[in-house]
Amino acid sequence: MKVLLADTVHPELPQGLQSLGFTVEEDYQSSAQELAPKMDRYTGLIIRSRFPVDLDFIQNCTRLQFIGRVGAGMENIDLEAARSRGIAVLNAPEGNRNAVGEHALGMLLMLMNNLRIADAEVRSGIWKREANRGYELEGKTVGIIGYGQMGSSFAEKLRGFDVRILAYDKYHQGFENEQVKECSLEQLQREADVISFHVPQTPETIHYFDDDFLDRLLRPVYLINTARGKVVRTSTVVKGLKEEKIRGACLDVLEYEKSSFEEFFTGDMPLDLQYLLASDKVILSPHIAGWSHESNEKMARTIVNKVASLNLW
Repeated sequence: MKVLLADTVHPELPQGLQSLGFTVEEDYQSSAQELAPKMDRYTGLIIRSRFPVDLDFIQNCTRLQFIGRVGAGMENIDLEAARSRGIAVLNAPEGNRNAVGEHALGMLLMLMNNLRIADAEVRSGIWKREANRGYELEGKTVGIIGYGQMGSSFAEKLRGFDVRILAYDKYHQGFENEQVKECSLEQLQREADVISFHVPQTPETIHYFDDDFLDRLLRPVYLINTARGKVVRTSTVVKGLKEEKIRGACLDVLEYEKSSFEEFFTGDMPLDLQYLLASDKVILSPHIAGWSHESNEKMARTIVNKVASLNLW
């Protein structure tokens, strides 16, 4: 049985598949159109996000039994088309949940304590103490939207900060514990000082955070998005910052990610993105919250274990 690696991955993944008895082939250059006619020879496909695994592509996968997505989000895979053909779709949120939780907390602490600004100023010979006075997390209410692997990891990282945690998940209930209180979206919007998104990208969650959501907030909030860029409408973030309904934003992802950022940075740039880049109230990172050195290996190991559990032999 053959498995195609269409994206670069940690060496533990191909090694693990080989130990299970698979022949592993690699192709990191060919397009989906070039690969499609060859897919009838493979039992498995391993991919991150190099190209969409859509219906047209899947129709060529006559022998495929599994798709391994080395990551959490699966918006680039036509799940219905795959599963209707008996193809198991595997992802690895268990592998990068810790990285996401730590990254979200790190961005929040950096923002609340003015660390990016203070660091740049000190390096430039500027010593401003009062202007860089920060805020403490203690006593704040943190609202988590989406309480799966990522949301629960962020909650775990908040242990010890003496915060109140509210969590809302439309599709997951019964997770309340001594640290986390389940709540309605309306309660979270009323009471949260910090709102962190941990939902997948689906038609339902695109622009989840929009002007209507912003208008329902009863107090200024710190906003965190380590999920998917399209979950948060950029124009709403800009509006919230200007109206001081958003005290600051931690954005590991941006809704412009499907476009070339090289072109954005060298040519015409959307005005909303220009505002974010210029704002001292915004912390940005290039979609790396779940992409630590450790998570790279953990995700590889997770996919191997899930393939093994399919019992294909």
